[in-house]
Amino acid sequence: MNKLNVRLLWQMCASLIAVCGTCAYAQDSVEFLNGTKLTGKILEIRKAAKEFDFETSIAGQSVSRTYQYSAIHAVTYNGKRFVINQLPSNSGNDPKSETVRGEKTEDEVRQIIDSEGASEPDWLATTRMNHPKSLELDWPLKADGPWNESKNVGQYLWGRVNPNPSRWRPGIKLLYECVRLHEGKSDLLKRDYSALGSKYFELFQDYPRAAYWFEKAGVRMNQPTGIHLAECYYRLGNKSMAMKLMRGQSLHFDSIKLLGEMGEIDEALNVTRVYGNTRAFNEAFLNAGDALRSVGRLDEAIEYYQKVLDRNEARNAEYLARYRGRASDSINAIRLFDKADVSKVANGQYTDKAVGYNGDLHVQVTVADGKITTVEVIKHKEKQFYAALTDTPRQIMDTQGIRDIDGTSGATITSQAIVNATARALAQGADQ
Repeated sequence: MNKLNVRLLWQMCASLIAVCGTCAYAQDSVEFLNGTKLTGKILEIRKAAKEFDFETSIAGQSVSRTYQYSAIHAVTYNGKRFVINQLPSNSGNDPKSETVRGEKTEDEVRQIIDSEGASEPDWLATTRMNHPKSLELDWPLKADGPWNESKNVGQYLWGRVNPNPSRWRPGIKLLYECVRLHEGKSDLLKRDYSALGSKYFELFQDYPRAAYWFEKAGVRMNQPTGIHLAECYYRLGNKSMAMKLMRGQSLHFDSIKLLGEMGEIDEALNVTRVYGNTRAFNEAFLNAGDALRSVGRLDEAIEYYQKVLDRNEARNAEYLARYRGRASDSINAIRLFDKADVSKVANGQYTDKAVGYNGDLHVQVTVADGKITTVEVIKHKEKQFYAALTDTPRQIMDTQGIRDIDGTSGATITSQAIVNATARALAQGADQ
């Protein structure tokens, strides 16, 4: 990173603290190297750790996350813009290419993982654990008895930590405590390491720390965590590391969406064909449809979504309704693409819904003078909260449309539901 830019960022922080302690005024912004932008408040900048905390609003809730300097192109505070990392000169106009074309060498990525990834975030020391006293921290590999979020650590993390941003940091600290308690127990530690990687990846999009813990866990490519490790390499700036990790391996179906996002659509469809005659065909076909849709091959995308409807099979009625709902919503959204062109939408506020991971997800979209001025998730039941509820509306705002939206890491189902619901909402305004 340019030393002058780091110094400017730190000066910005000093000015900020002088005015109001650790809180900035509203409408600060962060521009990421992947081309997206977030508005909200800069809370605290930690120069030594090369990271800062940023607060934004999701469905009426304040959510704060820690971001690494390495992921940031620029920040704006009080009307002044500070460039942290230059965009690569060969990236063209495609924001996706900024982390694809080798702007970082493998040695540079390894250095980031070995330094930033191996470190503990500054906030960890001052974070207090707030889990139930009934939680059994021995945390066996296989849970006994019925689902109990007050007893089993894994179930507590899924049901109470993931959907509640105020518990994200205490949840991370709980996992560090599990690592300490399970010292010498290799099987438990591998699970703990993998869980730590997953939380850094899913909740904070902290790719250096996620990669560090996934590597310690020895994750495999036939599991979602293995594909997440490959995505960490890709997000940190080296696509070839991701491809090398996946090459010649039996891949989890989550790889289909990642391969598509990296521009490897033929490889994505090869993996889809492998899963076409397995019980995971619904997930594979939906991921293939999403991958094709992201590169503009809309007729082919519809064909894969239609395969889900034609097969009409799943492990149970609940899953069948979920898969069919996602497929139908996605086909409908593609057919509404023309109507969802904001230039054709009348001024107003529009609300609609689409099927997410745990049921219907509702969005509210405001259009004024031919522009999308707000996109907000106003109701949802998602347990896969992660980053999608912030990042996907932001991308829709930035691109002023729904065609070129990346699936947010670890939350592609939720992200696609937001896109589908937004398409339906905008189409209402086009009919006026």
